[in-house]
Amino acid sequence: MNFGSKIVGGLILAGCASLYGCAGQHSEAALQQAGADFQKVKEDSNVLRIAPKDVIRAGESLARADRLSTYWGSGSDVAHYAYLSQRYSEIAREHTNQVLNEERAAKLELERQRLQLALRESKLLSVQQQGKWLEEQMALATTQTDRGLVLTLGDVLFDTGEAELKSSANRVVLKIVQFLQLNPKRVVRIEGYADSTGGKQENLKLSRDRAQSVADVLMDLGIDDKRIQVEGYGDEYPVDANASERGRAQNRRVEIVFSDEKGQLGAAR
Repeated sequence: MNFGSKIVGGLILAGCASLYGCAGQHSEAALQQAGADFQKVKEDSNVLRIAPKDVIRAGESLARADRLSTYWGSGSDVAHYAYLSQRYSEIAREHTNQVLNEERAAKLELERQRLQLALRESKLLSVQQQGKWLEEQMALATTQTDRGLVLTLGDVLFDTGEAELKSSANRVVLKIVQFLQLNPKRVVRIEGYADSTGGKQENLKLSRDRAQSVADVLMDLGIDDKRIQVEGYGDEYPVDANASERGRAQNRRVEIVFSDEKGQLGAAR
Protein backbone atom coordinates (compact mmCIF):
# COMPACT_ATOMS: atom_id res chain seq x y z
CA MET A 1 0.00 0.00 0.00
CA ASN A 2 1.53 3.32 -1.06
CA PHE A 3 1.72 6.38 1.17
CA GLY A 4 -1.31 8.09 -0.49
CA SER A 5 -3.50 5.07 0.09
CA LYS A 6 -2.50 5.01 3.74
CA ILE A 7 -3.50 8.65 4.15
CA VAL A 8 -6.87 8.08 2.48
CA GLY A 9 -7.49 5.02 4.61
CA GLY A 10 -6.61 6.94 7.74
CA LEU A 11 -9.00 9.75 6.86
CA ILE A 12 -11.81 7.26 6.25
CA LEU A 13 -11.21 5.61 9.60
CA ALA A 14 -11.08 8.98 11.34
CA GLY A 15 -14.35 10.00 9.65
CA CYS A 16 -16.07 6.79 10.71
CA ALA A 17 -14.87 7.25 14.26
CA SER A 18 -16.19 10.80 14.26
CA LEU A 19 -19.56 9.69 12.90
CA TYR A 20 -19.82 6.92 15.44
CA GLY A 21 -18.95 9.34 18.21
CA CYS A 22 -21.76 11.68 17.12
CA ALA A 23 -24.20 8.78 16.81
CA GLY A 24 -23.16 7.50 20.21
CA GLN A 25 -23.69 10.89 21.82
CA HIS A 26 -27.12 11.18 20.19
CA SER A 27 -28.22 7.71 21.32
CA GLU A 28 -26.89 8.34 24.84
CA ALA A 29 -28.87 11.60 25.10
CA ALA A 30 -32.01 9.84 23.80
CA LEU A 31 -31.52 7.04 26.34
CA GLN A 32 -31.14 9.50 29.23
CA GLN A 33 -34.26 11.43 28.19
CA ALA A 34 -36.27 8.22 27.83
CA GLY A 35 -35.12 7.18 31.31
CA ALA A 36 -36.16 10.51 32.81
CA ASP A 37 -39.60 10.35 31.15
CA PHE A 38 -40.14 6.77 32.29
CA GLN A 39 -39.16 7.64 35.87
CA LYS A 40 -41.84 10.37 35.97
CA VAL A 41 -44.69 8.16 34.76
CA LYS A 42 -43.51 5.26 36.94
CA GLU A 43 -43.76 7.45 40.06
CA ASP A 44 -47.19 8.88 39.18
CA SER A 45 -49.89 6.88 40.98
CA ASN A 46 -52.59 8.11 38.58
CA VAL A 47 -50.62 6.93 35.54
CA LEU A 48 -50.01 3.53 37.14
CA ARG A 49 -53.72 3.21 37.89
CA ILE A 50 -55.02 4.32 34.50
CA ALA A 51 -52.35 3.31 31.96
CA PRO A 52 -50.32 0.41 33.43
CA LYS A 53 -49.85 -1.36 30.08
CA ASP A 54 -48.27 1.70 28.47
CA VAL A 55 -45.95 2.09 31.47
CA ILE A 56 -44.89 -1.55 31.13
CA ARG A 57 -44.21 -1.07 27.38
CA ALA A 58 -42.19 2.06 28.13
CA GLY A 59 -40.12 0.13 30.68
CA GLU A 60 -39.54 -2.80 28.33
CA SER A 61 -38.41 -0.55 25.48
CA LEU A 62 -36.12 1.37 27.83
CA ALA A 63 -34.56 -1.84 29.13
CA ARG A 64 -33.91 -3.00 25.55
CA ALA A 65 -32.33 0.32 24.63
CA ASP A 66 -30.15 0.11 27.73
CA ARG A 67 -28.97 -3.39 26.82
CA LEU A 68 -28.22 -2.37 23.23
CA SER A 69 -26.23 0.64 24.40
CA THR A 70 -23.46 -1.73 25.56
CA TYR A 71 -22.97 -3.16 22.04
CA TRP A 72 -20.59 -1.70 19.44
CA GLY A 73 -22.27 -0.12 16.42
CA SER A 74 -25.83 -0.17 17.81
CA GLY A 75 -26.42 3.58 18.23
CA SER A 76 -29.38 3.68 15.84
CA ASP A 77 -31.00 0.74 17.63
CA VAL A 78 -30.53 2.42 20.99
CA ALA A 79 -32.10 5.64 19.68
CA HIS A 80 -35.00 3.66 18.16
CA TYR A 81 -35.95 1.85 21.36
CA ALA A 82 -35.34 4.96 23.45
CA TYR A 83 -37.82 6.76 21.18
CA LEU A 84 -40.34 3.94 21.62
CA SER A 85 -39.96 4.17 25.39
CA GLN A 86 -40.48 7.94 25.31
CA ARG A 87 -43.54 7.56 23.10
CA TYR A 88 -45.12 4.95 25.39
CA SER A 89 -44.47 7.24 28.38
CA GLU A 90 -46.10 10.10 26.49
CA ILE A 91 -49.10 7.95 25.54
CA ALA A 92 -49.48 6.87 29.18
CA ARG A 93 -49.47 10.51 30.29
CA GLU A 94 -51.96 11.59 27.60
CA HIS A 95 -54.31 8.70 28.39
CA THR A 96 -54.13 9.50 32.10
CA ASN A 97 -54.89 13.21 31.58
CA GLN A 98 -57.89 12.33 29.40
CA VAL A 99 -59.32 9.93 31.98
CA LEU A 100 -58.69 12.36 34.86
CA ASN A 101 -60.52 15.10 32.97
CA GLU A 102 -63.43 12.75 32.34
CA GLU A 103 -63.52 11.74 36.01
CA ARG A 104 -63.44 15.39 37.08
CA ALA A 105 -66.26 16.26 34.68
CA ALA A 106 -68.33 13.32 35.93
CA LYS A 107 -67.77 14.40 39.53
CA LEU A 108 -68.83 17.97 38.77
CA GLU A 109 -71.93 16.74 36.93
CA LEU A 110 -72.87 14.54 39.89
CA GLU A 111 -72.51 17.46 42.30
CA ARG A 112 -74.59 19.65 40.00
CA GLN A 113 -77.36 17.03 39.90
CA ARG A 114 -77.31 16.72 43.69
CA LEU A 115 -77.62 20.48 44.05
CA GLN A 116 -80.50 20.61 41.59
CA LEU A 117 -82.26 17.81 43.48
CA ALA A 118 -81.81 19.63 46.78
CA LEU A 119 -83.10 22.81 45.17
CA ARG A 120 -86.23 21.05 43.88
CA GLU A 121 -86.85 19.49 47.28
CA SER A 122 -86.50 22.84 49.01
CA LYS A 123 -89.24 24.28 46.80
CA LEU A 124 -91.72 22.02 48.55
CA LEU A 125 -91.61 24.51 51.43
CA SER A 126 -93.88 27.48 51.14
CA VAL A 127 -92.35 30.62 49.69
CA GLN A 128 -93.12 32.48 52.90
CA GLN A 129 -91.37 29.89 55.07
CA GLN A 130 -88.42 29.81 52.70
CA GLY A 131 -88.07 33.56 52.62
CA LYS A 132 -88.10 33.99 56.38
CA TRP A 133 -85.65 31.16 56.95
CA LEU A 134 -83.27 32.37 54.23
CA GLU A 135 -83.31 35.95 55.46
CA GLU A 136 -82.28 34.71 58.90
CA GLN A 137 -79.58 32.45 57.49
CA MET A 138 -78.15 35.13 55.21
CA ALA A 139 -78.16 37.68 58.01
CA LEU A 140 -76.05 35.32 60.12
CA ALA A 141 -73.63 34.47 57.31
CA THR A 142 -73.04 37.90 55.74
CA THR A 143 -71.13 40.99 56.82
CA GLN A 144 -72.10 44.57 56.07
CA THR A 145 -69.21 46.45 54.41
CA ASP A 146 -68.74 49.63 52.41
CA ARG A 147 -69.07 47.47 49.27
CA GLY A 148 -72.41 46.08 50.45
CA LEU A 149 -73.54 42.86 52.07
CA VAL A 150 -70.69 40.32 51.71
CA LEU A 151 -70.77 36.54 52.05
CA THR A 152 -67.39 34.80 52.16
CA LEU A 153 -66.81 31.34 50.73
CA GLY A 154 -63.38 30.67 52.15
CA ASP A 155 -61.24 28.64 54.47
CA VAL A 156 -61.04 25.07 53.08
CA LEU A 157 -63.18 25.52 49.96
CA PHE A 158 -60.21 25.71 47.56
CA ASP A 159 -56.97 23.75 47.48
CA THR A 160 -53.70 25.54 46.77
CA GLY A 161 -53.43 26.20 43.04
CA GLU A 162 -56.92 24.87 42.30
CA ALA A 163 -60.02 26.69 41.06
CA GLU A 164 -62.50 23.85 41.57
CA LEU A 165 -65.01 24.53 44.32
CA LYS A 166 -65.12 21.76 46.90
CA SER A 167 -68.39 20.00 47.67
CA SER A 168 -68.26 21.43 51.21
CA ALA A 169 -69.47 24.72 49.69
CA ASN A 170 -72.65 23.22 48.25
CA ARG A 171 -74.95 24.08 51.14
CA VAL A 172 -73.91 27.71 51.11
CA VAL A 173 -74.19 27.92 47.32
CA LEU A 174 -77.68 26.42 47.52
CA LYS A 175 -78.74 29.10 50.01
CA ILE A 176 -77.42 31.80 47.68
CA VAL A 177 -79.42 30.39 44.76
CA GLN A 178 -82.60 30.24 46.83
CA PHE A 179 -82.06 33.75 48.15
CA LEU A 180 -81.59 35.12 44.62
CA GLN A 181 -84.65 33.26 43.38
CA LEU A 182 -86.76 34.81 46.13
CA ASN A 183 -85.21 38.24 45.46
CA PRO A 184 -85.23 38.52 41.65
CA LYS A 185 -84.07 42.16 41.57
CA ARG A 186 -80.89 41.51 43.49
CA VAL A 187 -77.61 40.98 41.63
CA VAL A 188 -74.24 39.78 42.86
CA ARG A 189 -70.58 40.49 42.25
CA ILE A 190 -68.44 37.40 42.78
CA GLU A 191 -64.87 38.30 43.75
CA GLY A 192 -62.07 35.74 43.71
CA TYR A 193 -58.91 35.85 45.80
CA ALA A 194 -55.75 33.73 46.01
CA ASP A 195 -53.01 33.23 48.57
CA SER A 196 -49.43 34.38 47.86
CA THR A 197 -48.34 31.01 46.45
CA GLY A 198 -47.29 31.50 42.82
CA GLY A 199 -46.63 34.59 40.68
CA LYS A 200 -48.78 37.70 40.41
CA GLN A 201 -50.26 36.89 36.99
CA GLU A 202 -50.83 33.26 37.92
CA ASN A 203 -52.63 34.30 41.10
CA LEU A 204 -54.72 36.85 39.22
CA LYS A 205 -55.92 34.21 36.74
CA LEU A 206 -56.49 31.68 39.52
CA SER A 207 -58.59 34.12 41.56
CA ARG A 208 -60.80 34.90 38.56
CA ASP A 209 -61.15 31.19 37.76
CA ARG A 210 -62.31 30.60 41.35
CA ALA A 211 -64.91 33.31 41.11
CA GLN A 212 -66.02 31.96 37.73
CA SER A 213 -66.40 28.43 39.12
CA VAL A 214 -68.87 29.78 41.70
CA ALA A 215 -70.68 31.79 39.02
CA ASP A 216 -70.93 28.67 36.84
CA VAL A 217 -72.62 26.75 39.65
CA LEU A 218 -75.13 29.58 40.18
CA MET A 219 -75.92 29.68 36.46
CA ASP A 220 -76.22 25.88 36.31
CA LEU A 221 -78.87 26.17 39.02
CA GLY A 222 -80.92 28.70 37.12
CA ILE A 223 -79.56 32.17 38.01
CA ASP A 224 -79.44 34.45 34.96
CA ASP A 225 -75.89 35.37 33.99
CA LYS A 226 -77.01 39.02 33.67
CA ARG A 227 -77.37 39.07 37.46
CA ILE A 228 -73.77 37.98 38.02
CA GLN A 229 -70.52 39.93 37.77
CA VAL A 230 -67.14 38.22 38.14
CA GLU A 231 -63.89 39.80 39.36
CA GLY A 232 -60.46 38.42 40.27
CA TYR A 233 -58.05 40.23 42.57
CA GLY A 234 -55.20 37.73 42.81
CA ASP A 235 -53.31 37.84 46.10
CA GLU A 236 -54.38 41.40 46.87
CA TYR A 237 -56.55 42.22 49.90
CA PRO A 238 -55.49 39.25 52.10
CA VAL A 239 -57.58 38.71 55.24
CA ASP A 240 -54.77 36.89 57.06
CA ALA A 241 -50.99 36.61 56.86
CA ASN A 242 -49.67 34.30 54.12
CA ALA A 243 -46.85 33.14 56.41
CA SER A 244 -48.82 30.15 57.70
CA GLU A 245 -50.94 27.45 56.07
CA ARG A 246 -53.93 28.63 58.09
CA GLY A 247 -53.47 32.16 56.80
CA ARG A 248 -53.09 31.01 53.20
CA ALA A 249 -56.25 28.89 53.54
CA GLN A 250 -58.18 31.97 54.70
CA ASN A 251 -56.91 33.95 51.72
CA ARG A 252 -58.02 31.29 49.21
CA ARG A 253 -61.58 32.52 49.11
CA VAL A 254 -64.47 33.91 47.10
CA GLU A 255 -66.51 36.84 48.37
CA ILE A 256 -70.05 37.35 47.12
CA VAL A 257 -71.23 40.94 47.26
CA PHE A 258 -75.04 41.37 47.17
CA SER A 259 -76.79 44.39 45.75
CA ASP A 260 -79.57 46.15 47.59
CA GLU A 261 -83.21 45.23 46.97
CA LYS A 262 -83.30 47.56 43.96
CA GLY A 263 -80.37 45.85 42.28
CA GLN A 264 -77.73 48.51 43.04
CA LEU A 265 -74.26 47.16 43.81
CA GLY A 266 -71.70 48.99 45.88
CA ALA A 267 -68.46 50.15 44.28
CA ALA A 268 -65.90 47.49 43.40
CA ARG A 269 -62.47 47.50 44.99
